[in-house]
Amino acid sequence: MKRIDKIKFESQLFPKLLREINNPPKILYVEGDKKILNTNCVAIIGSRSCSDEGFKSARKFAYDLASQNITVVSGMAIGIDTAAHMGALEAGGRTIAVLGCGFKNIFPKENIGLFRKIVENGGAVISEYAPITKASSNRFLERNRIVSGLSLAILVIEAAFRSGTSVTAALAKKQGRKVFCIPHEMDNIHGVRNK
Repeated sequence: MKRIDKIKFESQLFPKLLREINNPPKILYVEGDKKILNTNCVAIIGSRSCSDEGFKSARKFAYDLASQNITVVSGMAIGIDTAAHMGALEAGGRTIAVLGCGFKNIFPKENIGLFRKIVENGGAVISEYAPITKASSNRFLERNRIVSGLSLAILVIEAAFRSGTSVTAALAKKQGRKVFCIPHEMDNIHGVRNK
């Protein structure tokens, strides 16, 4: 594990957009490049149990955004989050993962390799929780305000009506962020699959 930095709310390094939200975190634990927390960010969020099409769409949008010097933000969960981080990395771009746990209890375990890739390739992994804090459903809901709060806009790809993703979209709207979503299948918008 590399060095974990602490950024307090009062610090000049604390993300400017995140200062504007209701109930901002008082401290951020950061591993990776702290400077990217104040770059132009777009969040890509969606279902953990996404379809193949959803995974591909998230990866492509993240790739295209990162290629345009936009930092891609997501929550490092399996599914759409993983695809978003991967797409940004494949473009050689920046990505920020927001955890719902501390750095000594990375969740999900399947994404520990992704965590390392993000940090090693100029991205950042952040958490408002002390390193020994374990993941919980409440903490995932709490971290969603940070995912949207860091971002100028969020892109929703595949989400259930009542889900963490829908909570994040509602939070983003309250925070004055732009919220975008894409059709379930991009190549089947009019009911005819493109060949």
